Amino acid sequence: MDAPINFYNKEKESFEKELALIKKKLASSSVFRLIVACTLIFAVYYFFIDANIVIPIVVGGIAFFIFLVSKHSDLNLKKNKLETLIVINQTEIDVLQGDLSKLETGNDFQDSQHAFSYDIDLFGRNSFFQYVNRTVLASGKQLLAHIITSNTTEAIQEKQVALKELSEKIRWRQNFSATGKQVNVEIDSQKIQHWLKNHEHFVPSLMRILPTVFAVISVTLFILNYFAIIPLTVTTTWFFIGLGITGIYVKKINIFYQNASKAKDTFRQYHQLLKLIETEKFSSGILLEKQKEIKSDVKAASAIFLEFSKLLDAFDQRNNMMVGVFTNAFALRDLQLCYKIENWITSYEERVAHWFEVIAFFDAYNSLANYTYNHPSYTFPLISEDNSVITATNLGHPLIDSAKRIDNDIRINNEEFFIVTGANMAGKSTFLRTVSLSIIMANSGLPVCAKSFSYTPIKLITSMRTSDSLSDDESYFFSELKRLKFIIDEIDPKGKAEKYFIILDEILKGTNSLDKAIGSRKFVERLVKSQSTGIIATHDLSLCEISDALPQVKNHYFDAEIIADELHFDYRFKDGICKNMNASFLLKKMDIV
Repeated sequence: MDAPINFYNKEKESFEKELALIKKKLASSSVFRLIVACTLIFAVYYFFIDANIVIPIVVGGIAFFIFLVSKHSDLNLKKNKLETLIVINQTEIDVLQGDLSKLETGNDFQDSQHAFSYDIDLFGRNSFFQYVNRTVLASGKQLLAHIITSNTTEAIQEKQVALKELSEKIRWRQNFSATGKQVNVEIDSQKIQHWLKNHEHFVPSLMRILPTVFAVISVTLFILNYFAIIPLTVTTTWFFIGLGITGIYVKKINIFYQNASKAKDTFRQYHQLLKLIETEKFSSGILLEKQKEIKSDVKAASAIFLEFSKLLDAFDQRNNMMVGVFTNAFALRDLQLCYKIENWITSYEERVAHWFEVIAFFDAYNSLANYTYNHPSYTFPLISEDNSVITATNLGHPLIDSAKRIDNDIRINNEEFFIVTGANMAGKSTFLRTVSLSIIMANSGLPVCAKSFSYTPIKLITSMRTSDSLSDDESYFFSELKRLKFIIDEIDPKGKAEKYFIILDEILKGTNSLDKAIGSRKFVERLVKSQSTGIIATHDLSLCEISDALPQVKNHYFDAEIIADELHFDYRFKDGICKNMNASFLLKKMDIV
């Protein structure tokens, strides 16, 4: 298989060539339509006095012109899709070269109270979410955010199998994304579900047959009027009767139309996406189960959505004054369509929400599968049942350039705690975020940035970034205590079977050194008793002494050396306690003291 960036370059080049041909066809189509239109006008002018010739020319010419317009429209759709596919491949090229500027940051999902997402920059500029997200639907984006923040450890191997399979369906994934981007959706699926669920039906059941009867009577009146069997006043009176019947419901029809018109594009988009899901061949359990959920009915979900989309398109024609007035007067068209739409809502409203969820699932999993494909050197975690929670070789942070990244080995056993010391800027915080992110990725079914990774599924809780809150009148220290209390409440073993991996960066920063040392030691003792596992980074070397009393605690460090009056870091994770600190050196080096 080609390297991902080579594949994207080849695809982009192929689509650009195809786009050039489509543009030529569009130009030719425009010229040909103009010639047909001019020819039709000339023919009508030349044969104007001969109705026997003019009428066939007009009817045939208009029909042919409409056919050409339809073909031109199809070419435009192909052009737009090719342009979207070019953008999709260029985006992947940019991302693999380190440029994330065109991707959404996911700032809306930032939550300082979450168990880990805020601490490890899961959302925001240059975040993991920005790096991974390629969703095209609001619901898919929300589900993707939920997947990486849910802290669930179930069915990891099944997720891995699904992502492996989907990652290999590169063109199908890109087609799904390009199709989703073709329709400019005004409102998202959640608002549509709310509308469908809360709509109050207003069209009487009589409208199932009355519009048809009304139309038959109208045609009969036209024929009788044409042969002068009845006067025109009868047909005129019938015209106003039809408008009167429609007028009784016009206010409710208008409100109904406003909601339906907003949903129209969403159903057109979703019917196309459902069709792609229904017709693709899957083999992994999760993907097959999701596909089965939309194929279990006698009629496919995509066909049901298409049916509704066509009803909404037809309803939209009421904006044409000629169509709206005359079809309502002589066929009660609005009431007929409202009845059919309400009947559709009654039949499928409960299942629509579930079908929306399936589409959102594939949208979110497309992003995860895309990430999987883009990193063929990463490894899927091997789910382990031994005493080790994480055993990894060459573990690195996926957002750091591989040419600059320093990878480390780590083995941490169940119910062990690492105390990590080290100089400023030596790599402690990056290491904590690397381990945190590897747990999140593993729980999501993703491959991790490591040569090998053996893993016992575990939930993650962190405390790495606490701030004071002026709006809540909270000090920094009180905010930190609340965070630590949150951790204790979560890992309390009473009635809970979950295992937790705790990552802390410099706890109790908001108090004096002696108080910090005493409090930190007591808190570590509390964590060890909870049967949790974790890593605690600190500058307080006295905390390392706790390993003498608690065999579950191990000391590790990141080092810094001063060579030729310059500070050097190797960013290597080592056994033991750090002896070299750099604050005084840096103060002097920068002429601060």
